[in-house]
Amino acid sequence: MIQSSSHDPSIAGDLIADPRRIRASALLLVGRNRGFLSSLVFFLLMLAAFAIFSPGVFLHSAVYTAVFVSLPIFLMLTVGLVFVVVAGEIDLAFPSTVGMCAYVFSGAVSNGWSPFLGLLLAVMCGLVIGSINGILVTYVKLSSLVATLGMQFLLFGIINVLSNGNGITLDALASTRFYSLFVGTVGTFPAQMFWGIAFAGLALYLFTHNRFGSRVCCVGDNAEAAKAMGIDARWVKIQTFMFMGFASALAGVLAVLVDNSFYPTTGQGYLLTIIAAVFIGGTPTWGGVGTIAGAICGACTVGFIETGLIAVGLSGFWTNLFYGLVVILSLVLHRFNRTRGRNG
Repeated sequence: MIQSSSHDPSIAGDLIADPRRIRASALLLVGRNRGFLSSLVFFLLMLAAFAIFSPGVFLHSAVYTAVFVSLPIFLMLTVGLVFVVVAGEIDLAFPSTVGMCAYVFSGAVSNGWSPFLGLLLAVMCGLVIGSINGILVTYVKLSSLVATLGMQFLLFGIINVLSNGNGITLDALASTRFYSLFVGTVGTFPAQMFWGIAFAGLALYLFTHNRFGSRVCCVGDNAEAAKAMGIDARWVKIQTFMFMGFASALAGVLAVLVDNSFYPTTGQGYLLTIIAAVFIGGTPTWGGVGTIAGAICGACTVGFIETGLIAVGLSGFWTNLFYGLVVILSLVLHRFNRTRGRNG
């Protein structure tokens, strides 16, 4: 007579253990993604607060479409900066890198060159600036804080000298295929949002599923140990600055296309908000640890703040106050919800 499987002790033990294994796996998953989950919860709570105080605006799709026009710029710059911070450095030159790349693109197009060639030149410009920043930090051994701050002022000065303080109007671009491809609309959805999502996806892949991300974390955690493992720490850091230059170039081109104009101050307003987005997203300051998914939430948070404040009836003078408040509250949340370790 065959014994019923329900009375088999080993099977019964597996059935009892399964919920325990599921619970352990769930706790492990949550533990590995604490930075992202904290950022996501904070972002959703902020949106909920805006919806409660201004339901006529935040319960309709129009406000989200409006934010999506500029949100890709925040996404690109924020996830790009995460790599630099995780490597144990900082890049304060990216606002002027955005402006310089925007100037290169605008100058090429205004002189009759193909906008696709202008985009290529802008990307090359961003990569060159990023490599210079990386060389100053790794080979010249300057502090990244000081080196990139100096580059920020230097590039901004070059932009103003070359442009003579004048802007460049690019109204003719609005009727081109290039414009439709990058900042047109798909229905009512801004096309640039697809590019922002694609760039964020690339960054997430590089950080979590590519050895480049592992090497960045290793170098940021302990550069000497990374060298002992055969990793060229200097080259890895240069690559992070170049990736930030690449992100800045794309952001600069999108900024010009959105406005149909270049201004000498293009990019200058992003410094504090992007740094805030990185830390709101759960990437700490000590290097070796970071989260791209959290950075995406951080970029969305700062992208919605000003719109939300205006929607609830507050003037733009409140914006900086709330930026500071959001940064502090999010950092407090991360402080009590963080374990040291690599996050996606």
